[in-house]
Amino acid sequence: MRLAILTGGGDVPGLNSCIKAVVMRAAANGWDVLGFRRGWGGPLHYNPDDDGPQERSLQPLSPDIVRTIDRTGGTFLHTSRTHPGKVRAADLPDFLAGSKHAVANGDLFDCTSHVLSVVEALGIDGLIAIGGDDTLSYAAHLHAQGLKVIAIPKTMDNDVYGTDYCIGFSTAITRSVDAITALRTPTGSHERIAVIELFGRNSGQTALISGYLADADRTVISEVPVEMDRLADLVKADRNRNPSHYAVVVVSEGSSIVGGDIIEDGAADAYGHRKLGGIGQHMSDLLTRKTGVATINQQLAYLMRAGPPDSLDRMVATIFANLAMQQLEDGQSGVMMALRDGNYTTVPANTCVLGEKRVDVNELYDPLAYRPSVRYALGKPMFLY
Repeated sequence: MRLAILTGGGDVPGLNSCIKAVVMRAAANGWDVLGFRRGWGGPLHYNPDDDGPQERSLQPLSPDIVRTIDRTGGTFLHTSRTHPGKVRAADLPDFLAGSKHAVANGDLFDCTSHVLSVVEALGIDGLIAIGGDDTLSYAAHLHAQGLKVIAIPKTMDNDVYGTDYCIGFSTAITRSVDAITALRTPTGSHERIAVIELFGRNSGQTALISGYLADADRTVISEVPVEMDRLADLVKADRNRNPSHYAVVVVSEGSSIVGGDIIEDGAADAYGHRKLGGIGQHMSDLLTRKTGVATINQQLAYLMRAGPPDSLDRMVATIFANLAMQQLEDGQSGVMMALRDGNYTTVPANTCVLGEKRVDVNELYDPLAYRPSVRYALGKPMFLY
């Protein structure tokens, strides 16, 4: 049997552990593994008519090659936000220009038939896609086209619908809590207000859990637009109550102010997302103006997902990989690995597109106090949603 594996979307710690576990089990079975490089950009840019090695798009994988990759974060195969079904003319490989495999759809090209032809040309029997809901939604689309696909969820936001946990979330929380705790030193020394911006586009779970565990004074999440006068009054009171005379506010990058939009810039990627970031600075400026207190603004950004995975992400990544291989060994496909109610399981591959995973504000958040409110934990998953 010959497998292909790829990682798409944002990098997270644990991806290399997952890749290694797949390759090691495949080798034990006597199966070959090919790694598509740069996510869906790998099969998009691979030319079946080119007899060269095409190392930029394809990487043969063996136990010797992956032996040490689990010791580092990120992804050994690299990644991108490519969507072969929605390719801009500027991003279309030259060899596909005018090809029957590049079907024009307005200003975009659908190259799905090319991806399927690449899979056929390489003799690939099954494909393992590791990614967030964007990457996995395209994997589900390929399964509907007849390709044997296994999906593994990863995202530091933990927002793939259908699973309680995604690879990368625990490490992102650990990094964030450590940074928030460390930033108390300069904030307290200067008697200021710290505004710490965390990644989190549509889901505020990363900020919610990090703020909760680090005991931040206030936590602003993507799901609840903030009223700045109220927040300023609360934070000023927090600072006055603190014997060290400072306060800490954690903010999701996808947060917004009542009556305003989220802050984003740049061109949209293949999945319609523009780059977020800047709400923390904006809120810092407003808090200084409204409270008269100087602020410290800190974007944690990529530091949240930098470096090697923690033990939980190593474990989940490794088990998801082995569970995926078990499915293939049993002749199964079209499924996504998942954790539900504390148990490893599988769900249909298209589950990720059937709903949205967001913070349950009624159960986990006080929208007037702008802080987590975990009053009832009985029956909730380990990470609360």
